[in-house]
Amino acid sequence: MNREYHRWHSPRLNRDMEVLVYGHSGEPVILVPTSKGRFYQAEDFGLIGAIADGIAAGRYVVVCVDSVDEESWYNKAVAPAVRVARHAQWEDYLVQEVVPLVRGRAAGGRLTLAGCSLGGFHTYNVGLRHPDVFQRLISMGGKFETEDFLDGHHDEQVYFHTAPQWLPGLNDPGRLSALRRVEMTLAVGEHDFCRPSNENLSKVLWQKDIRNDLSIWNGGTHDWPVWRQMIRQYLPA
Repeated sequence: MNREYHRWHSPRLNRDMEVLVYGHSGEPVILVPTSKGRFYQAEDFGLIGAIADGIAAGRYVVVCVDSVDEESWYNKAVAPAVRVARHAQWEDYLVQEVVPLVRGRAAGGRLTLAGCSLGGFHTYNVGLRHPDVFQRLISMGGKFETEDFLDGHHDEQVYFHTAPQWLPGLNDPGRLSALRRVEMTLAVGEHDFCRPSNENLSKVLWQKDIRNDLSIWNGGTHDWPVWRQMIRQYLPA
C-alpha cells in the first residue's frame, strides 16, 4: 500500500501542517482525527488497517489530516470567540489546501469527509457548510453541539458553526438542493453517549427533507473497536 508523508506551511493557519496520504488511485477520502488528534492517529488506532485492502486495491486515496483542536475548541486560554475563529481558519485550510491535494491524487469520484468522535463533529460541521465540495459525509460516534466548548458564549459565528442551530432556519432552495445530493451517514453505537446527538441531527436533517442514514450499532460503545468495524463497512474493499 502506498504511504506518503507531506508537510507544508499553511498560510491560512500560519503554521506548518502535516498529512499522511494512503493509496495510489480511487475515490478521495479525507479522514479527520478525534479530539486533539494528530495526522497519524488513524494509522495508530487501526482505521487505516481496517480498510487497507480497499486502499491497496485502488478503491480509495485517503488523506489523514491534523487538527488544531487544542488551539480552537479546547483552548481555554483564549476567549470563546477566538476559539471559533481558529476553527474557521482550520476549516478554510481543509477546504482550500487539503481538498485540492486529495483531488489531485485521486482518480475522481465522490469526495468523502469522515471521522470518529470529534472527527465526526468536524465532518458534519464542515461538510454541511460545503455541500458543493463534499459528496459524502461519514460520522462515527460524532457529537454535533458546541455548547460544551464555549462557556455559554454565543454569537453569529457560533451559530453558523453549529449544525443543529443553523439547519432548522435554512430555507435557501439552492443550498437545500445541494445538501439533498450529499450522501450522509450518522453511525453511532447503541450505548454511545453521543447517540442522542446523532438522533437529533438526523431528525433535523429529515425535517428539511435531507436524506440521511442514521445507523445505531447494536451493542456498540464510544470506542475504537466499534469505529474500526464501521469504517470497514462504509469504505469496503
